[in-house]
Amino acid sequence: MPLRPYIVGNWKMHGTRAMLSEARAIDRAAQRHMKVEVAIAPPYTLIHPVHREAEQIAVGAQDCHHEEGGAHTGDISAAMIADAGGKFVILGHSERRQNHKEADAQIKLKADAALTAGLRVILCCGESEKTRDDGNAVAHVKKQLKASLPQFSDNPEDVVEKLTVAYEPIWAIGTGKTATIDDIGDMHAEIRALLIKVYGEEHGSEVRILYGGSVKPENAGEILSTPEVGGALVGGASLTADSFMGIALAAGESEEG
Repeated sequence: MPLRPYIVGNWKMHGTRAMLSEARAIDRAAQRHMKVEVAIAPPYTLIHPVHREAEQIAVGAQDCHHEEGGAHTGDISAAMIADAGGKFVILGHSERRQNHKEADAQIKLKADAALTAGLRVILCCGESEKTRDDGNAVAHVKKQLKASLPQFSDNPEDVVEKLTVAYEPIWAIGTGKTATIDDIGDMHAEIRALLIKVYGEEHGSEVRILYGGSVKPENAGEILSTPEVGGALVGGASLTADSFMGIALAAGESEEG
């Protein structure tokens, strides 16, 4: 049975308790659009409050530490996220890779820790504008993703049932630029091929691949109708219920089509 489109809002460093009204509005709207799976990742301070308010949407975190606990001032563990009501965690976002110098090996450890704590993982990958202009986008993304993917022991199903990949070209995040439909389709096809190579045909074909990069209601329908695009990781447009659920509505319509 095909998975529902997955529309995830990344609130980044935005949001105080005043934003709970938007979360409630998103949740109410999501209850009317059951053909789409909707989730938001607010700041850590809002995970539990949103969890208490939400009836339909899932709430998650924007990062976690790879250790269960210890002397890591300012960090938060996957177990703490789960304890606060979080159901998933976004890992490897380009802003973490760039601003916090996170390497693939570190992200892999975080993914392993998140899965151990029972969280779902949204694993991000993407290339810079220079890398694309140099003709190295596909090779870069596949190398980055392969080195970041969580490990599995005997059964890859244990991983893939909780794994989502998000392709986010760095040059399109918050810039207003969007990759062409052909570029999105080509990259998602390459990512799919890698997932099948790593996890096998049966399991690698089940992982949803999201697109992220200046997704908004006006362009969501075309993007979400692209082969192998299983949803969207949404930044700024997820901060209001109207714009975010406009994307979710487009996802539902693309599913019907």
